[in-house]
Amino acid sequence: MGCWCSKEAKVKPGFQDPFVLASETAFSVNEVEALYQLFKKLSVSAKIHKEDFQLALFGNRNKQNIFADRVFDLFDVKRHGVIEFGEFVRSLSVFHPKASEEDKISFAFKLYDLRQTGYIRQDELKKMVLALLDESGLHLTGDVVESIVNETFKQADLNGDGKIDEEEWMVFAKKSPYLLRNMTLPVLKDLTMAFPSFVMETEASEANMI
Repeated sequence: MGCWCSKEAKVKPGFQDPFVLASETAFSVNEVEALYQLFKKLSVSAKIHKEDFQLALFGNRNKQNIFADRVFDLFDVKRHGVIEFGEFVRSLSVFHPKASEEDKISFAFKLYDLRQTGYIRQDELKKMVLALLDESGLHLTGDVVESIVNETFKQADLNGDGKIDEEEWMVFAKKSPYLLRNMTLPVLKDLTMAFPSFVMETEASEANMI
């Protein structure tokens, strides 16, 4: 069975050669092809819409969650309201176990920067903490949440100006690895084993057999 990309990438907008995507991400060519099969299951007309994205993420199309919304927005690089395959692979790459810590921290900063101002303010931090607790099924009292937010902000806002910039966030995150626990998806390390039915023979694998 041949590689899907050389034909479909030329006739379907939004699809790209897996060799190109593999060279730009933490994924191998085979893993990119496995992701293509997953993408096809999630997409409609070669695009993933927010409702389908939330269904895949939470098993519920209607669940409102700031975390899910922010992840979708960051995956939707072109701001078209949908996620194309190239965006899907490049954005998902930051969750790969092999992705650099710096890339994970930078992505996490963008998640928390709800207003996209280049700074994280205390109310944004609180909203994300609440969203992550909800996504994890954890329910803490208001006082405990306030304590977590205040302590986090106190440690991260190094110059005391009432906001956290990306450099301060980088310093704080490196000292607080728990912040990145949602930034690595172990299953991405063994995609071809996790989704064996998704893997197809590729030009690359054929070349390696010669």
